[in-house]
Amino acid sequence: MSLPEVLLWQHLRKRPDGLKFRRQFPIGQITVDFACLERRLIIEVDGESHSFGDQPRRDAARDAILRREGFQLIRVAARDVLRDMNAVLQFIVAACSEAGTLHHDAARRGPPPRSGEE
Repeated sequence: MSLPEVLLWQHLRKRPDGLKFRRQFPIGQITVDFACLERRLIIEVDGESHSFGDQPRRDAARDAILRREGFQLIRVAARDVLRDMNAVLQFIVAACSEAGTLHHDAARRGPPPRSGEE
């Protein structure tokens, strides 16, 4: 993990706003920087190299695969993590809030009907 990823992980592992994050989490053939599985949200920390060569195209292809798997993605610049960690954490928590919980609709509607009941 890069320095910005290590620093961000030190905060995410404390479960901000009660959210659980995983680091270096594999999804199929792709390993993401951080994931909040409850909210189906992925956080990628991008350094300068993500702006050059074919990296933007490769990132877009990865993002498309992850979205097809049902995940939302946010990308955070490594320099922002180093400059203003609190702002980055607020952004991540807000993105998780917008994503909602994975099963929130079912919880509101109650359990599914039994077989033969509609």
